[in-house]
Amino acid sequence: MPLLGPYVAIYPYACQVACYIGTISPVPSEAKLSHTAAIILQAIEAGHVYGFSVMETTGLPSGTVYPALRRLERDGLIRSHWESQAAADASQRPARKYYRITRSGEVTLRASQKRYPLLVKLFPMPAGGKA
Repeated sequence: MPLLGPYVAIYPYACQVACYIGTISPVPSEAKLSHTAAIILQAIEAGHVYGFSVMETTGLPSGTVYPALRRLERDGLIRSHWESQAAADASQRPARKYYRITRSGEVTLRASQKRYPLLVKLFPMPAGGKA
């Protein structure tokens, strides 16, 4: 292949570029979660919406739950917000960071429920549907 300077190449056949581009595999529409991340996402959907509640429900340690929550949020599967200090003070406890599932998180959770069929039975949805 002839070169025109250090970074420019001439391809005699256009198909060479098209064939190369065609080999790039598409990104999957939903992420495959680890079993632990799927359990945490299922717990949040079932109504356990702050970290300590997720820990109590799942039996997972804080060193597993909080890093997983940060990764799930980074990946756009959950969103979080801090409760007001006044609400925490009224309950005489530290402020809680509440989590909720995004639409992307719901799609990913549905795929994980197919991958891990017993997941739904671990943390069933509360009566009346969505938490």
